Amino acid sequence: MSADLPPDVVELVACAEVGPDDRRPALRETTFRADAWLPEETDRLIALFRADEPVEAIAAALGRGRAGVATRIGVLGLRRNSARGWTKLEDRLLVERYGAEATATIAGELGRSCAATYARAGFLGLTEGAPPPWTGWEDAQLRAGYADAVPVAQLATLIGRPASGVVSRASTLGLAHPNHPPDWTEAEAMMALDLADAGLRYARIAGRLAEAGYPRRSIRAFGLQLRKLGYGRGWGRAWTPEEDALLERAYGAGASLTPLRTRLGRSQHSIRWRAGCLGLAGTHASPHGFRAGPDWTEADEALLRAEYGRTPNPVLAARLGRTKGAMMCRANLLGLVHGYIRPFADRERAALDAAFAHGVAIADLAAALDRKACSVSKYATNHGLRFGRRSLRTSPPTIADILALATRPGPSRSEREGEAAGWGREGAPAIRRHTDAAADDPSPCQPRDDHQGDPPVQRQRRRRARRTLPERQARRGARDRRLAHRRRWRASARRP
Repeated sequence: MSADLPPDVVELVACAEVGPDDRRPALRETTFRADAWLPEETDRLIALFRADEPVEAIAAALGRGRAGVATRIGVLGLRRNSARGWTKLEDRLLVERYGAEATATIAGELGRSCAATYARAGFLGLTEGAPPPWTGWEDAQLRAGYADAVPVAQLATLIGRPASGVVSRASTLGLAHPNHPPDWTEAEAMMALDLADAGLRYARIAGRLAEAGYPRRSIRAFGLQLRKLGYGRGWGRAWTPEEDALLERAYGAGASLTPLRTRLGRSQHSIRWRAGCLGLAGTHASPHGFRAGPDWTEADEALLRAEYGRTPNPVLAARLGRTKGAMMCRANLLGLVHGYIRPFADRERAALDAAFAHGVAIADLAAALDRKACSVSKYATNHGLRFGRRSLRTSPPTIADILALATRPGPSRSEREGEAAGWGREGAPAIRRHTDAAADDPSPCQPRDDHQGDPPVQRQRRRRARRTLPERQARRGARDRRLAHRRRWRASARRP
């Protein structure tokens, strides 16, 4: 295509001559699609859509299917007026007139639907607890709609009120909708009760009444009326001696009751109620149902109560011979709380403060509180207590031993800050070391031997943990500068 020609003009250039040695495949023909959209059809579609014609009317005018027209509208990116954004002028008019005038009037002047107007009013915070009073125009529309038997949902959309509000206003005005059937007669009620005693479903009874010349009523209204008449047995089908014999046989043999429910056409609650009437409750061989795993015994529940939250869940599930999901479900039914989410009591919080002030390690404190070390560390950090690295005790202290430390004077503020950081700035350890005098002390809070003879990897990890935050930031910045310099050097070395 030539660059100096208009975009809609194509320059045809002759193809090069093809020699006898050039074997090129022949060009295949492209068939014309009969359902392709022509430019004239597209222009007419756009014009009809902008005229707010329904999609069905557009499809009929173009001689196409509704689905094809809807797809073409989506491809062209056409949107109705309801999809356009609200302008500042429209918002100001809505704020000034909402609540004082009928919503249908405001929506008509703005060229929007009542639903869109209500939604925008709620977004702007204009919705009030009580709806605006009914106007004379709305009452006239309501009276005319009830006189012409217009559906209530259609009236609600036309007026711009909810259906419940329309029904309430019609009741206030003393209007009765022609589509609503009259009250029940005595003959209709007696026929309905007789059919219900015969065991027919509500839908079939309503059909029988309609065939007999009575008004056709909804299932909901039919059920409400039967309950008002004192009929509350559902289907109303009494238990027969044969059904009782089948139920007694199933309980005696310890068989599943699910096939019996399907065979008798009864619900689970109906079978349970009948079993109670026959004195069969609690006599089934499988009172807990036909579950895949074994039943929970008192010994299993006692073990679960004693070890749940203390023993890892996979290990405890293996000891119980169950899956972890079944074990956790049973724990929830028993009201057990795992150690990770068990709330801290006042005594435990006092022990936490005493341990922080007197140099007790997190591991010793977690053992005394019967909790996980990570859970105790997270709780302490969230409450502003940073323990840092501390020596373990020769014998794990109890919570009483830790609480007894609260009566002794704690370390100074500088020592506590150095202990929380792990190491001082000069590299000296802030934790207390093992001494000969401390070795002779039989106190349960005696520190253990220091980390002598540890592998180099652990020593390197401890050195990293002893670094303060400014030191770690400085090391990280130096490392980033070295990596950037190395990348620049490699890039310059690859250049020719």
